[in-house]
Amino acid sequence: MDSKIYPMQMNEKLEAFGKLLEIMDELREKCPWDREQTFESLRKLTIEETYELGDAILQADSQEIKKELGDLLLHIVFYAKIGSEKNAFDIQDIISELNEKLIYRHPHIYGNVDVDNAREVEQNWESLKLKEKGRKKKTVLEGVPSSLPALVKADRVQEKVSGVGFDWDRPEQVWDKVKEEVNELQDEIAANDKDKIEAEFGDLFFSLVNAARLYGVDPEAALERTNLKFIKRFNYLESQTLKKGKDLKKMPLAEMDKYWDEAKKLES
Repeated sequence: MDSKIYPMQMNEKLEAFGKLLEIMDELREKCPWDREQTFESLRKLTIEETYELGDAILQADSQEIKKELGDLLLHIVFYAKIGSEKNAFDIQDIISELNEKLIYRHPHIYGNVDVDNAREVEQNWESLKLKEKGRKKKTVLEGVPSSLPALVKADRVQEKVSGVGFDWDRPEQVWDKVKEEVNELQDEIAANDKDKIEAEFGDLFFSLVNAARLYGVDPEAALERTNLKFIKRFNYLESQTLKKGKDLKKMPLAEMDKYWDEAKKLES
Protein backbone atom coordinates (compact mmCIF):
# COMPACT_ATOMS: atom_id res chain seq x y z
CA MET A 1 0.00 0.00 0.00
CA ASP A 2 1.23 3.51 -0.85
CA SER A 3 1.07 5.52 2.37
CA LYS A 4 0.82 8.75 0.38
CA ILE A 5 -2.58 7.67 -0.94
CA TYR A 6 -4.09 7.01 2.48
CA PRO A 7 -2.07 9.19 4.91
CA MET A 8 -4.78 9.46 7.57
CA GLN A 9 -5.57 5.74 7.65
CA MET A 10 -1.89 4.85 7.69
CA ASN A 11 -1.19 7.26 10.56
CA GLU A 12 -4.08 5.77 12.54
CA LYS A 13 -2.73 2.25 12.05
CA LEU A 14 0.80 3.26 13.05
CA GLU A 15 -0.55 5.08 16.08
CA ALA A 16 -2.56 2.02 17.16
CA PHE A 17 0.47 -0.24 16.75
CA GLY A 18 2.66 2.23 18.64
CA LYS A 19 0.13 2.26 21.48
CA LEU A 20 0.29 -1.54 21.65
CA LEU A 21 4.07 -1.43 21.95
CA GLU A 22 3.80 1.16 24.74
CA ILE A 23 1.29 -1.00 26.62
CA MET A 24 3.59 -4.02 26.26
CA ASP A 25 6.51 -2.04 27.69
CA GLU A 26 4.41 -0.95 30.64
CA LEU A 27 2.98 -4.41 31.33
CA ARG A 28 6.43 -5.96 31.20
CA GLU A 29 7.66 -3.45 33.75
CA LYS A 30 4.71 -3.28 36.15
CA CYS A 31 2.64 -6.47 35.91
CA PRO A 32 3.96 -9.40 38.01
CA TRP A 33 2.58 -12.02 35.59
CA ASP A 34 3.81 -10.34 32.40
CA ARG A 35 7.20 -9.71 33.98
CA GLU A 36 7.72 -13.43 34.67
CA GLN A 37 6.95 -14.71 31.18
CA THR A 38 9.60 -16.28 28.94
CA PHE A 39 9.71 -17.70 25.42
CA GLU A 40 9.15 -21.14 26.93
CA SER A 41 6.22 -20.16 29.16
CA LEU A 42 4.42 -18.39 26.31
CA ARG A 43 4.88 -21.25 23.84
CA LYS A 44 1.95 -23.42 24.97
CA LEU A 45 -0.29 -20.37 25.25
CA THR A 46 0.59 -19.34 21.69
CA ILE A 47 -0.32 -22.82 20.44
CA GLU A 48 -3.65 -22.59 22.27
CA GLU A 49 -4.39 -19.16 20.77
CA THR A 50 -3.62 -20.50 17.29
CA TYR A 51 -6.16 -23.29 17.73
CA GLU A 52 -8.73 -20.80 19.03
CA LEU A 53 -8.21 -18.74 15.88
CA GLY A 54 -8.67 -21.90 13.83
CA ASP A 55 -11.98 -22.58 15.60
CA ALA A 56 -13.18 -19.04 14.89
CA ILE A 57 -12.29 -19.39 11.21
CA LEU A 58 -14.17 -22.70 10.94
CA GLN A 59 -17.19 -21.04 12.56
CA ALA A 60 -16.92 -18.10 10.11
CA ASP A 61 -17.26 -15.76 13.10
CA SER A 62 -15.71 -12.45 12.06
CA GLN A 63 -15.81 -10.96 15.54
CA GLU A 64 -14.09 -13.97 17.07
CA ILE A 65 -11.52 -14.03 14.26
CA LYS A 66 -10.71 -10.39 15.00
CA LYS A 67 -10.43 -11.11 18.72
CA GLU A 68 -8.18 -14.15 18.26
CA LEU A 69 -5.96 -12.31 15.79
CA GLY A 70 -5.52 -9.67 18.46
CA ASP A 71 -4.47 -12.34 20.94
CA LEU A 72 -1.92 -13.71 18.48
CA LEU A 73 -0.61 -10.22 17.76
CA LEU A 74 -0.14 -9.74 21.50
CA HIS A 75 2.01 -12.85 21.59
CA ILE A 76 4.17 -11.62 18.71
CA VAL A 77 4.71 -8.29 20.45
CA PHE A 78 5.42 -10.15 23.71
CA TYR A 79 8.09 -12.32 22.08
CA ALA A 80 9.59 -9.23 20.47
CA LYS A 81 9.78 -7.49 23.84
CA ILE A 82 11.53 -10.45 25.45
CA GLY A 83 13.88 -10.64 22.47
CA SER A 84 14.80 -6.97 22.87
CA GLU A 85 15.56 -7.51 26.56
CA LYS A 86 17.96 -10.26 25.55
CA ASN A 87 19.52 -7.98 22.90
CA ALA A 88 18.61 -10.68 20.36
CA PHE A 89 15.99 -8.87 18.23
CA ASP A 90 13.11 -6.41 18.52
CA ILE A 91 9.85 -5.76 16.72
CA GLN A 92 11.59 -3.67 14.04
CA ASP A 93 13.97 -6.55 13.28
CA ILE A 94 11.03 -8.94 12.93
CA ILE A 95 9.12 -6.67 10.58
CA SER A 96 12.16 -5.64 8.53
CA GLU A 97 13.18 -9.26 7.97
CA LEU A 98 9.61 -10.15 7.03
CA ASN A 99 9.46 -7.28 4.53
CA GLU A 100 12.70 -8.41 2.91
CA LYS A 101 11.48 -12.01 2.72
CA LEU A 102 8.17 -11.07 1.13
CA ILE A 103 9.88 -8.94 -1.51
CA TYR A 104 12.48 -11.64 -2.23
CA ARG A 105 9.92 -14.44 -2.52
CA HIS A 106 7.61 -12.45 -4.83
CA PRO A 107 9.87 -11.75 -7.83
CA HIS A 108 6.78 -11.74 -10.04
CA ILE A 109 5.70 -8.59 -8.17
CA TYR A 110 9.01 -6.95 -7.26
CA GLY A 111 11.22 -8.37 -10.01
CA ASN A 112 11.06 -9.48 -13.62
CA VAL A 113 9.75 -13.04 -13.17
CA ASP A 114 6.56 -14.01 -15.00
CA VAL A 115 4.03 -16.47 -13.55
CA ASP A 116 0.77 -17.77 -14.97
CA ASN A 117 -0.95 -19.07 -11.85
CA ALA A 118 -0.81 -19.61 -8.09
CA ARG A 119 0.82 -23.01 -8.58
CA GLU A 120 3.88 -21.40 -10.16
CA VAL A 121 4.01 -18.88 -7.31
CA GLU A 122 4.15 -21.77 -4.80
CA GLN A 123 6.93 -23.50 -6.73
CA ASN A 124 8.97 -20.29 -6.89
CA TRP A 125 8.40 -19.73 -3.16
CA GLU A 126 9.80 -23.13 -2.18
CA SER A 127 12.73 -22.82 -4.59
CA LEU A 128 13.66 -19.35 -3.32
CA LYS A 129 13.44 -20.49 0.31
CA LEU A 130 16.27 -22.95 -0.29
CA LYS A 131 18.44 -20.25 -1.86
CA GLU A 132 18.05 -17.59 0.85
CA LYS A 133 21.29 -16.21 2.21
CA GLY A 134 22.03 -17.34 5.76
CA ARG A 135 19.25 -19.91 5.72
CA LYS A 136 19.93 -22.70 8.22
CA LYS A 137 17.41 -25.13 6.77
CA LYS A 138 18.74 -26.43 3.47
CA THR A 139 16.26 -29.16 2.55
CA VAL A 140 12.65 -28.93 1.44
CA LEU A 141 11.10 -30.70 4.44
CA GLU A 142 13.25 -29.26 7.24
CA GLY A 143 10.78 -26.39 7.59
CA VAL A 144 7.93 -28.68 8.65
CA PRO A 145 7.70 -28.59 12.48
CA SER A 146 8.03 -32.03 14.06
CA SER A 147 5.40 -31.10 16.67
CA LEU A 148 2.62 -30.53 14.12
CA PRO A 149 -0.43 -32.80 14.50
CA ALA A 150 -0.10 -35.75 12.10
CA LEU A 151 -2.94 -34.72 9.78
CA VAL A 152 -1.67 -31.17 9.41
CA LYS A 153 1.90 -32.42 9.02
CA ALA A 154 0.90 -34.78 6.19
CA ASP A 155 -0.75 -31.92 4.35
CA ARG A 156 2.24 -29.60 4.80
CA VAL A 157 4.72 -32.29 3.73
CA GLN A 158 2.75 -32.86 0.56
CA GLU A 159 2.45 -29.13 -0.13
CA LYS A 160 6.20 -28.71 0.35
CA VAL A 161 7.25 -31.46 -2.05
CA SER A 162 4.62 -30.37 -4.53
CA GLY A 163 6.22 -26.93 -4.50
CA VAL A 164 9.40 -28.40 -6.00
CA GLY A 165 7.56 -30.50 -8.59
CA PHE A 166 7.12 -33.85 -6.78
CA ASP A 167 3.42 -34.31 -7.52
CA TRP A 168 0.88 -35.98 -9.76
CA ASP A 169 0.44 -34.52 -13.24
CA ARG A 170 -3.35 -34.62 -12.88
CA PRO A 171 -5.49 -34.82 -9.69
CA GLU A 172 -7.46 -37.84 -10.87
CA GLN A 173 -4.27 -39.94 -10.90
CA VAL A 174 -4.31 -40.02 -7.11
CA TRP A 175 -7.33 -42.34 -6.97
CA ASP A 176 -5.36 -45.33 -8.25
CA LYS A 177 -3.02 -44.80 -5.30
CA VAL A 178 -5.94 -44.56 -2.88
CA LYS A 179 -7.39 -47.83 -4.23
CA GLU A 180 -3.98 -49.48 -4.00
CA GLU A 181 -3.69 -48.49 -0.33
CA VAL A 182 -7.21 -49.77 0.41
CA ASN A 183 -6.35 -53.13 -1.13
CA GLU A 184 -3.09 -53.38 0.82
CA LEU A 185 -4.91 -52.55 4.05
CA GLN A 186 -7.53 -55.23 3.39
CA ASP A 187 -4.78 -57.78 2.74
CA GLU A 188 -3.13 -57.01 6.09
CA ILE A 189 -6.48 -57.13 7.90
CA ALA A 190 -7.05 -60.58 6.40
CA ALA A 191 -3.57 -61.61 7.60
CA ASN A 192 -4.35 -60.13 11.05
CA ASP A 193 -0.93 -58.49 11.36
CA LYS A 194 -1.57 -55.61 13.81
CA ASP A 195 1.66 -53.74 13.09
CA LYS A 196 1.19 -53.87 9.31
CA ILE A 197 -2.49 -52.95 9.67
CA GLU A 198 -1.46 -49.76 11.48
CA ALA A 199 1.16 -49.01 8.80
CA GLU A 200 -1.36 -49.51 5.98
CA PHE A 201 -3.96 -47.31 7.73
CA GLY A 202 -1.29 -44.62 7.84
CA ASP A 203 -0.57 -45.04 4.12
CA LEU A 204 -4.29 -44.84 3.34
CA PHE A 205 -4.75 -41.69 5.44
CA PHE A 206 -1.72 -40.11 3.78
CA SER A 207 -3.08 -40.84 0.29
CA LEU A 208 -6.50 -39.39 1.22
CA VAL A 209 -4.84 -36.23 2.55
CA ASN A 210 -3.01 -36.02 -0.76
CA ALA A 211 -6.29 -36.39 -2.65
CA ALA A 212 -7.90 -33.63 -0.60
CA ARG A 213 -4.98 -31.30 -1.33
CA LEU A 214 -5.13 -32.01 -5.05
CA TYR A 215 -8.81 -31.06 -5.10
CA GLY A 216 -8.27 -27.86 -3.12
CA VAL A 217 -9.70 -29.16 0.17
CA ASP A 218 -8.08 -28.55 3.55
CA PRO A 219 -8.17 -32.05 5.11
CA GLU A 220 -8.06 -30.66 8.66
CA ALA A 221 -11.06 -28.41 7.98
CA ALA A 222 -12.91 -31.22 6.21
CA LEU A 223 -12.40 -33.66 9.08
CA GLU A 224 -13.32 -31.07 11.70
CA ARG A 225 -16.49 -30.29 9.74
CA THR A 226 -17.44 -33.96 9.98
CA ASN A 227 -16.51 -34.05 13.69
CA LEU A 228 -18.84 -31.15 14.42
CA LYS A 229 -21.61 -32.69 12.32
CA PHE A 230 -21.29 -36.01 14.14
CA ILE A 231 -21.27 -34.32 17.56
CA LYS A 232 -24.40 -32.32 16.70
CA ARG A 233 -26.28 -35.42 15.52
CA PHE A 234 -25.19 -37.56 18.45
CA ASN A 235 -26.17 -34.82 20.92
CA TYR A 236 -29.64 -34.79 19.34
CA LEU A 237 -29.85 -38.58 19.61
CA GLU A 238 -28.81 -38.42 23.26
CA SER A 239 -31.22 -35.58 24.11
CA GLN A 240 -34.18 -37.42 22.56
CA THR A 241 -33.26 -40.54 24.49
CA LEU A 242 -33.19 -38.63 27.78
CA LYS A 243 -36.53 -36.95 27.02
CA LYS A 244 -38.14 -40.36 26.74
CA GLY A 245 -36.45 -41.61 29.91
CA LYS A 246 -34.54 -44.32 28.08
CA ASP A 247 -31.04 -45.68 28.67
CA LEU A 248 -28.84 -45.05 25.65
CA LYS A 249 -26.64 -48.04 26.50
CA LYS A 250 -29.64 -50.38 26.33
CA MET A 251 -31.19 -48.88 23.20
CA PRO A 252 -31.11 -51.06 20.05
CA LEU A 253 -29.02 -49.71 17.21
CA ALA A 254 -32.09 -49.59 14.95
CA GLU A 255 -33.79 -47.16 17.35
CA MET A 256 -30.61 -45.06 17.56
CA ASP A 257 -30.60 -44.89 13.77
CA LYS A 258 -34.14 -43.50 13.82
CA TYR A 259 -33.06 -40.53 15.93
CA TRP A 260 -29.89 -40.18 13.86
CA ASP A 261 -31.98 -39.88 10.70
CA GLU A 262 -34.18 -37.28 12.42
CA ALA A 263 -31.07 -35.24 13.21
CA LYS A 264 -29.96 -35.45 9.58
CA LYS A 265 -33.36 -34.22 8.37
CA LEU A 266 -33.20 -31.24 10.74
CA GLU A 267 -29.97 -30.12 9.00
CA SER A 268 -31.54 -29.99 5.55
